[in-house]
Amino acid sequence: MCVRKNRTPEGCNVDYKNKTILVAGAGRSGIASARFLLGRGARVILSDSKQREALDPAVSGLLESAAGFSGELTLEPGGNRSESFAAANLVVVSPGIPLSSPFFEISRNVGVPVIAEIELAYRHLKGKILGITGSNGKTTTTALTAELLTGAGLKAHAAGNIGTPLIQFADESTPEDIFVTELSSFQLEAISEFRPFAAALLNLTPDHLDRYGDFEEYAAAKARIFMNQTAGDIAVLNADDPRTAAIAASVRAETLLFSRKGEVAAGAFVRNDRVILRDKAGEKELFPVDAVRIRGAHNLENVLAASLLALIAGAPPESLHESIRKFHGVEHRLEHVASIGGVAYYNDSKATNVDAVIKALEAFEGNIHLIAGGRDKDGNFAALRPLVGERVKQVILIGETEEKMRRALSGAVEICIAASLPEAVELGRAAAKPGDVVLLAPACASFDMFDNYEHRGRVFKEAVSLVRS
Repeated sequence: MCVRKNRTPEGCNVDYKNKTILVAGAGRSGIASARFLLGRGARVILSDSKQREALDPAVSGLLESAAGFSGELTLEPGGNRSESFAAANLVVVSPGIPLSSPFFEISRNVGVPVIAEIELAYRHLKGKILGITGSNGKTTTTALTAELLTGAGLKAHAAGNIGTPLIQFADESTPEDIFVTELSSFQLEAISEFRPFAAALLNLTPDHLDRYGDFEEYAAAKARIFMNQTAGDIAVLNADDPRTAAIAASVRAETLLFSRKGEVAAGAFVRNDRVILRDKAGEKELFPVDAVRIRGAHNLENVLAASLLALIAGAPPESLHESIRKFHGVEHRLEHVASIGGVAYYNDSKATNVDAVIKALEAFEGNIHLIAGGRDKDGNFAALRPLVGERVKQVILIGETEEKMRRALSGAVEICIAASLPEAVELGRAAAKPGDVVLLAPACASFDMFDNYEHRGRVFKEAVSLVRS
């Protein structure tokens, strides 16, 4: 495996002193961007449509510490202001805000650049950037890649959509750092120069169709991860996903594939229950499939992708086996919460689209009590009918999509309605028998009832903790 050298992004010497920079969105990403820019002497306007009392509590800490920076901070809560978007020298947008917002058009019309937080970070980070996107599996692959690299003695950090904004690392970064970065389609919408030296697209299935006009528009946003790559970079693609594999013909980077179903010309695949690396040097066995401890065929795909990325970034092949064996997954991703009275409880709160729920159901042989529902992302819930009819004993619905999901699944399975997630857990407990599984896999966003999918997952786990056999 050819280990790729880092390239230094341009723009590291940008002078922000006394420049007015508007940061749109006062969430985790926006706060980190504002803090970085304040340290560079910028006049930062932190704008958010939420009222002051509804903002992330970390905003208060930023305000309290602002006096210690060389820049100046102005907080504009409760609605965006057109004059601020027009007067800025630069706008940094948080991923939750659609670029179709008319306020960004105000900035563009007067020649003000609008960039993502990851674009800002890219222009200042020292070190290597690995980029990971896809409809499902991003967080697991990101976390595992970072663990494979640290297990090999390298200085790796999980960043981006996984939780820690990439810009947060900029000031302390060194050429030895490797930033394993989970990237959503929202983040990729507003890049211009951002260029990971290795980028992976794990899969493509319909998602976020409440934000995108159609699936093609969503897929195009994902494919932007390869936009600035050249022949000296690497693109990692899933050979088992026809939509993803088709992108190989259009990327400029060297392409490596991964497959759990068949052999590939260059990349990682499974043969006789062994994971094999094939590259210009020939073939090498990496580890047995039974070293993978996380459930589901989809997670084997995630392991293959993570292994390739780790090797590209410099991990020795012989270092992977032990780290793979020790990896037990990520919170809220098909997470085993407890087994009580012979019933297993699994938290897959991150299963926010239909395809993710299909993968979760495929991870179990049957006897599932499925808790689903939330805020609709224009999902095709009828696509769940075959597996639900085959493997699910009971569907327990919550949230805004309750009626839509009930219509889509009616006749395929027994359906119950719960007013809350704890009530859903109790309904599952009451109906489940030893050997059954109570699975939270919502197929929806969480924002109708919860702050985010993590909050939903925590509420599920708290409810399970109260279950008595």
